[in-house]
Amino acid sequence: MDTAIQNYARTLALRSPDHYRVGPFTVRHNPGWELKFANYAIPDQDAEPTAEDIADLVTAFREHERLPRLEFLPSWAPAVEPALLAAGFTVESRAPVMACAPDGLLPPKPVDGLRVSEPVTADEFTAAAAVQHTGFGGVGGPDDGEIAWLRGASVGGGVSALATLDGLPAGAGGCSVPAAGIGELAGLAVAEAFRRRGVGAALSAWLTRTAFERGFHSVWLEPGGPDVERVYAGIGYRRTGEKLNISLT
Repeated sequence: MDTAIQNYARTLALRSPDHYRVGPFTVRHNPGWELKFANYAIPDQDAEPTAEDIADLVTAFREHERLPRLEFLPSWAPAVEPALLAAGFTVESRAPVMACAPDGLLPPKPVDGLRVSEPVTADEFTAAAAVQHTGFGGVGGPDDGEIAWLRGASVGGGVSALATLDGLPAGAGGCSVPAAGIGELAGLAVAEAFRRRGVGAALSAWLTRTAFERGFHSVWLEPGGPDVERVYAGIGYRRTGEKLNISLT
């Protein structure tokens, strides 16, 4: 499953219109969104980068005014992490990777008054992006890149969602466009006033179920911590591996 997930991430990076190549790396560059999680490199499978390859990668990130950063599964390219550490990179996190298949999805606990649907209007997309923006620590309104990501998921075969509770925006997230039947559940955020009420589990289950209805055969994600991992485990996601997030400040 690790190889399939990494193939998925690399395929999407190669599909992105602003990606570029540096040595044995594919860089997913987002010109309209400076968020570090939207800009990162993925090594080729079994890559063995030289010091010069890594220096060239750092230079390219700097020239694009982005933080030199990589996201990948260490088992995909075992020689890359030691080379990056030798070049001064620092590990941000080693996050578990979880996946769910159609026969493994479990129903979440119902939340009274919760309504989940796919955004359609500009106001709905903006409201969903605003929940994500503040949910991940942003201030002010959402970035154009956040709105574009949600729109891109909706029109490219993926799924985006806005959850409302008592008529107010309560949560948002998306499942990115599929590659070989695999998609990523990402950007899931719950507004602070509605946390610990089951909104996250219900929203995640809705996105996952909708993705399966659209033909996905597997959905994977990277939980943000142990508490979040337990939420996903409660609706049927199971650990499949580990993902390395590493950067150079």
